Amino acid sequence: MRIITLPGVFQPHSDARLLAGAMRATGVAPGADVLELFTGSGAIAIAAAREGAREVTAVDVSRRALASAWVNARRNGARLRLRRGDLFAPVAGERFDLILANPPYVPGAGEALPRRGAARAWEGGGDGRALLDRLCDEAPAHLTPGGTLLLVQSSVCGEQATLERLRAAGLHAERVAATRGPLGPLMRSRAELLEARGLLAPGQREEELLVLAGRLQRVALRPQALA
Repeated sequence: MRIITLPGVFQPHSDARLLAGAMRATGVAPGADVLELFTGSGAIAIAAAREGAREVTAVDVSRRALASAWVNARRNGARLRLRRGDLFAPVAGERFDLILANPPYVPGAGEALPRRGAARAWEGGGDGRALLDRLCDEAPAHLTPGGTLLLVQSSVCGEQATLERLRAAGLHAERVAATRGPLGPLMRSRAELLEARGLLAPGQREEELLVLAGRLQRVALRPQALA
């Protein structure tokens, strides 16, 4: 896949590759409707289109991200439906068989999220969960019965917190992929701050990148009583 990014657009990193691999392992059903949130360069949305999705919708708040996704889709022979806006707002009332998300999850200096600039691609609030929690809460209303949400995050932000949030929202939640390695540059630059908040153990300089799944169960229909 040939991917370019305009200035100010976050380039796909190891978390994006892990999410794409989990998507392929899970499988994209032929003819599935797929939504990617926080699309950035569009790389994962393009991968979903290549896997046989009927329609792929890519959402981001950044105009430059959507421009990058448009260019990359054309370069790679994929068709994407691009929408600009906050999380699920651009697809209100719509449901999807598969939702993919690589949300901003790096804990920041404060709770406020940036309103502009490249930092919107990684800043996740004080504990990194500002957008993760919203994603978990809002996703079920946009899944078809049997549909799946796949999201990627760092263990620094709390794997159990995400699993519990998904379950509280009515989804069957589990870990489907993980890889351990050194803290990424952004996390590493804030290691002392994260230690002070209890998000990192003293001297910890490793993290796990995790792909967590939330599945909306199909409702079994009860047979009607015979007259």
